[in-house]
Amino acid sequence: MTERKIITIFGSSFPKPGDEEYEFAYQLGKELGKAGFDICNGGFYGTMEATAKGAFEVGVHTIGVTFNAFNLKANNFIKEEFHFTNLFDRIQKLISTGDGYIVLKGGTGTLLEYSAILELINKGLIKKKPIAVYKNFWSDLTYLMNQRNAFEGREEIKVLLSDNVQEIVSYFKKYFEENK
Repeated sequence: MTERKIITIFGSSFPKPGDEEYEFAYQLGKELGKAGFDICNGGFYGTMEATAKGAFEVGVHTIGVTFNAFNLKANNFIKEEFHFTNLFDRIQKLISTGDGYIVLKGGTGTLLEYSAILELINKGLIKKKPIAVYKNFWSDLTYLMNQRNAFEGREEIKVLLSDNVQEIVSYFKKYFEENK
């Protein structure tokens, strides 16, 4: 039996059910689950809850990586929780758990997580893994970072820029099929 791949998803804690951002994340979690991927995220609310809910509803494993902040508890769709006392240990666990990453819309926390992934890959501290980011939100930053890498003589980090659930799911399926 092949080991199931885990996709770590980063995003905002602010979207609520019914918001476009929440519903996109819910569909993404559901479709990734249907495609056989387990889900890891920050475990709290907003897009974290939405992706976990979608995945939970199709019966796949959901992992939440929480930390001591704001007296929050993991959302009800998390099957397995890892709890840390600080943000940086949490980020390290989110990154190390994922076989691939999706970065949805978010604020400074999501920016920190996306930057950490890029930097760890850039420095060779983790192996290259598939990355998909929400196109209309992260495309300018992704372009600038790859321009900077080219200027510094580093290899471009391949990132799928997409705001289409099916395209993102297909990207991960294809990546893991080609890289067995």
